[in-house]
Amino acid sequence: MLSLGFLLPPPPNNKLIITNKNQYNFRTNFGKVCSDNINAAGDQLVTLPEGLKHVAVIMDGHRRWAKNKGLTVKQGHRAGGEKIQVLTRLCSQWGVKVLTIFAFSTENWVRLKEEVDFLMQLFLELIGSQENLDEDGRRVSFIGDKSILSKSLQKALTVMEERTKSNSGLHVIIAINYSGRHDILQATKSIASKVKNGHLTVKDIDQSLLEQELETHCAEFPEPDLLIRTSGEKRVSNFMLWQLAYTEFYFANKLFPDMEEADFVEALMSFKSRQRRYGGQKI
Repeated sequence: MLSLGFLLPPPPNNKLIITNKNQYNFRTNFGKVCSDNINAAGDQLVTLPEGLKHVAVIMDGHRRWAKNKGLTVKQGHRAGGEKIQVLTRLCSQWGVKVLTIFAFSTENWVRLKEEVDFLMQLFLELIGSQENLDEDGRRVSFIGDKSILSKSLQKALTVMEERTKSNSGLHVIIAINYSGRHDILQATKSIASKVKNGHLTVKDIDQSLLEQELETHCAEFPEPDLLIRTSGEKRVSNFMLWQLAYTEFYFANKLFPDMEEADFVEALMSFKSRQRRYGGQKI
């Protein structure tokens, strides 16, 4: 499950300072993850990955985590929500512009009704508890087919989007009842309708036009640079199928609620070693 986390200003000079005294002290051995240099005060300076503007995450393993610990599925989702706060904070600090969270897929409706009802209620509770969005400057958008959600949840999503649409901080996109295939299908239908009504011609249809019809057109940087998926699963599960064309993937073996700060740092830092050629040749 998710939480919207909170926003802190990005570090100056593209550096994140980790000290032994402040709240960003990592619970695992941070030195093994990344060791750029240490200043005279003993602070570890971490050079942030260039070009990392959009991070997407598939949270996997909440139910397995709960089962392994003898806890309820609900407790598993709540534990995962705490870890989303960690990732949100890191993305904010590192100057990431967009964070997309795959919270609930169209396929998730096949789960037990009790779990689905709990998730929908938890979405509603979390949205209602975000009092500091304007203060933090965070923008929140929701993608997915909202038509079958409860009226109260639909209203809450709309209110939050309207309330934060002018904010310029980290853009958090939450995918609820989302399907990558449906996203492409609805974009295609929209274009076909415009052609039928004479607003477009077939010659007008190109990649840019299709991307404007996808639900992620709300973001300044709609295509993720890095996708993080946990629990050892190595598939995209019908998530942002068009947008992930040139995305770098990072697969973590840990279940999502087991992810610690250093694990997220390792995932984000992995982007530094990637060579993005886009079908070309490295120069």
